[in-house]
Amino acid sequence: MRLWLETGFRGDILWVVNEQHLRFLEDYVAACVRETSPFNSAIASRLPAWIKSGKNREGLLRALAKLRARLPENMPPKA
Repeated sequence: MRLWLETGFRGDILWVVNEQHLRFLEDYVAACVRETSPFNSAIASRLPAWIKSGKNREGLLRALAKLRARLPENMPPKA
């Protein structure tokens, strides 16, 4: 089953589950300095390398903006 909030990005699929997930990815991708955690103890450590790569920052932010535009106005954030 396909997710409603997904888009292609350079041969990969960028997807989000809800607005909270989207906000996390926007903040992470936009950050100039990213903290690292050992042993996969942070959620960001499990992201694919193409999302972590600074060279994809601008393109990913554009793709995330497209996904944000698809969110319904009254969609409540889910935990």
